Amino acid sequence: MRNRSIFLMTALILGFAFLYIPIFSLIFYSFNAARLATVWGGFSTKWYFELFKNEQIIDAAILSLQIATVSATVATVFGTMAGIVLTRFGRFRGRTLFTGMITAPLVMPDVITGLSLLLLFVAMELTFGWPSGRGATTIGIAHITFSMAYVAVIVQSRLAAMDESLEEAAMDLGSRPFRVLIDITLPLIAPAMLAGWLLAFTLSLDDLVIASFTSGPGASTLPMVIYSKVRLGVTPDINALATIIITVVTVGVIIAGIAMHRREKQRLRDMQMAASGNS
Repeated sequence: MRNRSIFLMTALILGFAFLYIPIFSLIFYSFNAARLATVWGGFSTKWYFELFKNEQIIDAAILSLQIATVSATVATVFGTMAGIVLTRFGRFRGRTLFTGMITAPLVMPDVITGLSLLLLFVAMELTFGWPSGRGATTIGIAHITFSMAYVAVIVQSRLAAMDESLEEAAMDLGSRPFRVLIDITLPLIAPAMLAGWLLAFTLSLDDLVIASFTSGPGASTLPMVIYSKVRLGVTPDINALATIIITVVTVGVIIAGIAMHRREKQRLRDMQMAASGNS
């Protein structure tokens, strides 16, 4: 038993080291005074100030945040609707096909998705005159198409594990299905919707391949700018940018985790109060 514990602890430490040592080294070298990113020249924060003077990176970061916010919000709405249909509407004609079409983007290579969307946008522009060129709109539509699949899976899992007795009790008391959806179902699956939104936001912010296919002149997202710069060599300002992104994502995940934990505790308290009231 003792040998097994030592083995598991060693495997755990090696796993965390493999995951986080590269990230910590990136953060460490973001404070490097030297211009060469891999040669330590003393502690300095000048690359953070240089970063905020780079208009190309700032514009790309703002564009990426705008696209990620809009696409994650729309994907959460559509993904939640798809998850509810797959879980609460039972068996209907075409359900298997609908399920396959929802989950297909999860396993589809990004290159195939990006190329197919590019051909679609070109065909629509030639046929309908819209979209006129490619830019933030086409990138956002592309991100919605694959992000909503992840949201649908998360919401569907939450609904499948949720007790339907509360919804059935509300309908027995005379509530209409739409009121049950608004007052009972959506509050109960709110943590899953929040998790789906965060995942969709991260996927959009991180996407490079699909954005490269669906973008046009003057619409370069942050990953595209970083990739173009890294091809010429890693510079300390890129390390500073990555450190800021890691900090923002970490803080966002912690806040979301705390909010979801409090929401879950409140839900359990409400259920206990309802159960004690019925008894």
